[in-house]
Amino acid sequence: MGQSQPSLPTNRAFLVQFRIQATEASPAYAGRVEHVVSGEGSRFQSLEELLAFMIRVLRHVQQASDSQ
Repeated sequence: MGQSQPSLPTNRAFLVQFRIQATEASPAYAGRVEHVVSGEGSRFQSLEELLAFMIRVLRHVQQASDSQ
């Protein structure tokens, strides 16, 4: 029987920690994100920065798996 790929592979897992914001007027998304497997992390001040980090890491993960 062949080995199947996990539905949620760990090389695509992130830990995201949001900082509590003082104002409730408009939601502000800031905190820290870390790629679980590599330990690479970054702080973010917006959802755009969070997604940019995740996309960059996932592209690297995809390139690494394509080259195997």
